[in-house]
This record gives sequence, C-alpha cells and structure tokens, in this order.
Amino acid sequence: MLDATIAGFLRDLAARSAAPGGGATAALHAAQGAALIAMVARYSDGPRYDAAVVARVLAEADPLAGEALGLAEADGVAFGKVTGAYQLPRQTEQEKAARSAAIAVALGGATRPQADLVIVSARLAGLARDLLPTANRNLIGDLLAAAASVRAAAQIAQVNIETSLPAVRKTDAALAAELQAVVADAAGVIDQAGQVVAAIRAEITR
Repeated sequence: MLDATIAGFLRDLAARSAAPGGGATAALHAAQGAALIAMVARYSDGPRYDAAVVARVLAEADPLAGEALGLAEADGVAFGKVTGAYQLPRQTEQEKAARSAAIAVALGGATRPQADLVIVSARLAGLARDLLPTANRNLIGDLLAAAASVRAAAQIAQVNIETSLPAVRKTDAALAAELQAVVADAAGVIDQAGQVVAAIRAEITR
C-alpha cells in the first residue's frame, strides 16, 4: 500500500474487500496532519517566530508522518487476519466455537494499530497546539487542516476500537481494559485537536 498511487489506493478502498478500510484512512489522516504541521513549521522561520518551538515541532512531525504510514500498512495486514478468521468453517458446534475464538483474537490484534494511532494522534495534537501561537499566519488554514485531520484520525480509531471491544471482552479481559483506556485517551485527543480548530476559526473570523 505504501507504494500505491493515490488513484490506486482509492480504487482499492472502494473495492469489495476488508482492507484497506477505515483504519487505513485514519492512519492516512494522521500522516497528512503530520505533513501539514511540518509544512507550517518550515514556513514559520526567521526572527519573528519561536525558533525553539519550530525546531522541536519539525523534529517530531516528520517521523510521525512515517510512523502513521506504517500503521496504515499494519492495519491492512491485521484486517487480512480478521477476514481469514471469518472465512473459517462453521458447520459443527466445535467449528463455530473455534471460529468465534479466532475472530475475537483477530479483532484484538486489529485494535493494536488503531491503539498506536491514538498515541500518534495525541502527539500530533500537542504539536499543533504548541505551534499555533508562533505559526506563520499566512498558513493558519493549513494548521487548521492538520488539526482537523488529526481529530478525524482519533475519531476513526476510537470507533474502530469500540466496534471490536465486545468480541475482545469475551476472550481477553486485560486487553479489553487496556482498550477501554485507549478509547478514553482518544476522546482527549479529539477534544484537544478540536480546540486548535476552534481557536483558528475564531482567529480567522475576527
């Protein structure tokens, strides 16, 4: 997927297949947010800007874009295993039980890239917040786009995890508890990114 063209990715996304899907698009939202943050930081150079903040944002944003792209790839691999579990035979009660257990395990595995994406999104939301006061005002709309992308990534990851939680609770209580905490963390990221969006909109409309 990492070497696909945008047009090719969209064709794959529209196809009747489990992956790529919402999880991959969430990761791409985060990658785009990271790239936009880095772009705004690069235009926020010179004596008028906070050089220390800009340098720190750049040092973090570029690697996070790559990390998010890796999570898009990981999500596709994980959901391939979910698809395989759903295709297991279910003719007998024993087969049905084995299939249900395999689906639960696969869904639990598929939550890992999404949980990692919440962590990446949290870091990006913090970078957007930190960059906002010193950002080049000619690119303030791009920073809003970055924050909105990060918010979308966190929202999608949150929903994907919540969708898998019922099955995970049946087989792995510890993982379910961990994921419930990630869902709460995602809510915080959504709020923080939303605050950046709201602050920029307020500035633009003044």
